[in-house]
Amino acid sequence: MNKIIECERMYGAQNYQPLPVVLTRGEGVYVWDDANNRYIDMMSAYSAVSHGHCHPRLVRVLTEQAQTLAVVSRAFYTDKLGVFLQRICELTGQEKALPMNTGAEAVETALKAARKWAYTVKGVSQDQAEIIVCHGNFHGRTIAIVGMSSEQQYRSGFGPFPPGFKQIAYGDAAELERAITPNTAAFLVEPIQGESGIMVPPPGYLKACAEICKKHNVLLICDEIQTGLGRTGKLLASQHDNVKPDGLVLGKALGGGLLPVSLFLSRKDVMDVFTPGDHGSTFGGNPLAAAVGLAAIDVLIEDNLITRSAELGEYLLQRLKELKSPLITDVRGKGLMIGVEIHPRYSARTLCLKLLKQGVLTKETHGTVIRLAPPLVITKEQLDVVLMAMKHVLAEAEQETSGAIDQV
Repeated sequence: MNKIIECERMYGAQNYQPLPVVLTRGEGVYVWDDANNRYIDMMSAYSAVSHGHCHPRLVRVLTEQAQTLAVVSRAFYTDKLGVFLQRICELTGQEKALPMNTGAEAVETALKAARKWAYTVKGVSQDQAEIIVCHGNFHGRTIAIVGMSSEQQYRSGFGPFPPGFKQIAYGDAAELERAITPNTAAFLVEPIQGESGIMVPPPGYLKACAEICKKHNVLLICDEIQTGLGRTGKLLASQHDNVKPDGLVLGKALGGGLLPVSLFLSRKDVMDVFTPGDHGSTFGGNPLAAAVGLAAIDVLIEDNLITRSAELGEYLLQRLKELKSPLITDVRGKGLMIGVEIHPRYSARTLCLKLLKQGVLTKETHGTVIRLAPPLVITKEQLDVVLMAMKHVLAEAEQETSGAIDQV
């Protein structure tokens, strides 16, 4: 066994099952292992590395800011945070933002804001607020968040969980309306479910949900930690349905692939429920994060990465559909966020291991879906290399099955 892998397994918690590769450096869409083998990264750290690995402009901003002022806590003002918040609010159409670090922290912030808004603005009785979520959701790993998950493994052994959450089917706006009561504070939803297998709802779903929420005075909060910032070919995935949510959660790519940066953004009346001491974060909104976050947004816009995602995503989606392998039961996604559903009789992880040997890095989700979400700086030529690798490993896997899998 590789000594580095053995060391991590010996001293680290076994809460992940990584592919057997030790990565040591990265540049753009490429990463290299400890034997200097090069791979195309088709995961981009679950969309956190949308700008590519070690983007020179972002590394320069990070280095310069780290040498100037990094962390002072929110006990003081700094010259970086306000400019960063103004830029992202103007870009997304939201009125205010609250900075955190990880996506899960930003989701927890959204939950707290929604509940307090329900009590102080909507008039829900104390401790009776409900938040509606969807089956198959993934919003993070805290106790409250896994408590509203439908994935048994995420919940098993971690209860009891906080009350106040109601789960409905994803993609069914009519069920949302049936679930709303006078105590409903918010509907928290991913425009595309990432961890569930790149599940894309029917066209118009989010728009219908927005209309229902407005009708019943319920906050529509979109979790765009994975789907936001160009990943799906729009700045925000909610824009595919021309929806501006009442609350918005951003993370991952906001840190430029260099450090954790997240935000909860919302209307003024929602954010103004917070008063000094209600909520906070020692590291949230630190000058280093704010400087990198602002640069990450600027690079996204100035380098036309959103348009690139839309165009190359459509190309990749169509080429994947043309593979016509009996091992593939579905191909779905938007922009450069694509899921390839694999026949349940064959292991998606095995295909990922085969792709690893071909110089392509990705990971399965839920054992049946191969996730393809490369850095947005990827080129058409690099995608063609990935497609050739996919074709090769599928042909190899089909030979192994020897007709055991029927044509779909």
